[in-house]
Amino acid sequence: MSQNTAVTAAWHYHRVTSHSWESVRKGPHTLDWSNYPRPFKIYRDLPALPLPQTWSRSTRPGLAAVLDSGETSPLRGKVDAAALARILYLSAGVMRWRDLGGMRVPFRAAACTGNLHHIDTYVVCAHVPGLDAGVYHFGPHDFALRCLRRGDFRGNLCAAAAAPEEFRDAPVWLVFTSTFWRNAWKYRARTYRHAFWDCGTILANLLAAATSGEIRHRLLVGFVDDDVNHLIGVDGRREAALALVALGSGVPAPTRREEVPALQLAVEPSSPREIEYPEIVAMHRASALSDADEVRAWRRGARNISAGAVAAATFLPALPQLPSAPIEDVIAKRGSTRQFAREPIRADVFGTILRAACTRVPAEFQAQARLTSAYVIAHAVQGLEAGTYASTADGSRLLPLARGNFRHEAGALALGQALAADAAANVYMLADLHTILPALGNRGYRAAQLEGGIAGGRMYLAAFALGIGATGLTFFDDDVTAFFSPHAAGKSVMFLTAVGKPAKRSAR
Repeated sequence: MSQNTAVTAAWHYHRVTSHSWESVRKGPHTLDWSNYPRPFKIYRDLPALPLPQTWSRSTRPGLAAVLDSGETSPLRGKVDAAALARILYLSAGVMRWRDLGGMRVPFRAAACTGNLHHIDTYVVCAHVPGLDAGVYHFGPHDFALRCLRRGDFRGNLCAAAAAPEEFRDAPVWLVFTSTFWRNAWKYRARTYRHAFWDCGTILANLLAAATSGEIRHRLLVGFVDDDVNHLIGVDGRREAALALVALGSGVPAPTRREEVPALQLAVEPSSPREIEYPEIVAMHRASALSDADEVRAWRRGARNISAGAVAAATFLPALPQLPSAPIEDVIAKRGSTRQFAREPIRADVFGTILRAACTRVPAEFQAQARLTSAYVIAHAVQGLEAGTYASTADGSRLLPLARGNFRHEAGALALGQALAADAAANVYMLADLHTILPALGNRGYRAAQLEGGIAGGRMYLAAFALGIGATGLTFFDDDVTAFFSPHAAGKSVMFLTAVGKPAKRSAR
């Protein structure tokens, strides 16, 4: 569907899935544990191709990689099976398993709403050292690939993505999908937002891992949906492609497209009964692109978006020297903080985290400017008066909006969650959909939510690199906008991250 199509679908979806006091009063959604979805996609008959278990660790500080857009210096690293395995592990891999309530639960490299891991990764590649050309599915549960198609299908993918000429020589492309039910089991129709949040936190890890490994990378959200879905063998309805990433350089893609017969591969059901939410189906269909001309037109729309100015702002310091831990160690420590101590954090620590949130993404939808901007409730940041603020585009300056202790209000805005009240600060990524949707159509909603998720993922990494904690939270949509108005009037919340010092666990 063209980006010129009326954007009523995005507005409708956003409104019907917004949290309000009225919607929450309807009562909690009852979770049917007998229908709990499995957190992995399992092919019944495909043999596993184990990935390398060892690879070169980055010597570059992990936080430096988080703060680097990947566009400021040449990235000439080569992609082989080991480099690909490293990126897959650090972005979508299982870091550890825990026994919880009689269940063996995986904890992944990136944060995910409800720990309901509904994002899958597919690989479309040329022959690279250690891996034959083909289309593969990545199985985090056994850290292996499964071959769906043999041969080099990058020409097909580049055509579907109307890939910019400078990225048509990427030897490896990654395709990220969501199986919506695996998250909708708990979150129902709001899952379409979560699809891009949870893909965004994975991408935050991937961007940092690729930068630290000096692997060139580019994120694309514009592509012909049906062609990409068909290539990887998903239906585009219950499981659908969300984003593409090109990795590496120096291996030109075929100019011709291969024949792509339909795949008939047996997959274990996610759970005994899947429930489809029509709001998700309608929103995804309305934001689809049908041919390469629409993809190119969609990208041109991003050039019409400019950054909003924030004037008379106060400088927020950043750390003069970043910690030396590589990204591998940062991701290994990352988790979602379950309780914050009401203790202050330093201004330069918070300034570094905010800059991470606001770092540009190497993506076509940021052709001119970011789609989201940061708003802050500061509770306990040394050298920063408690109150509310709007951030400049790069996160280096803050415009004071209101002064005072807003812990109670912060907790109320986050659906009454104490985490938001106890944190040192809360960072809200807001987007002006009144500007984005006319320029980028319904698909602009995907991009804005994804950018919010990437910002949240980067704040996770920055916080843990700096020895404090972070967690993503949900929120009452319109109440957040009203709270930061008049400055935020007309904007919509895409993501909320709370940061602060974790509370010490009591000894058992």
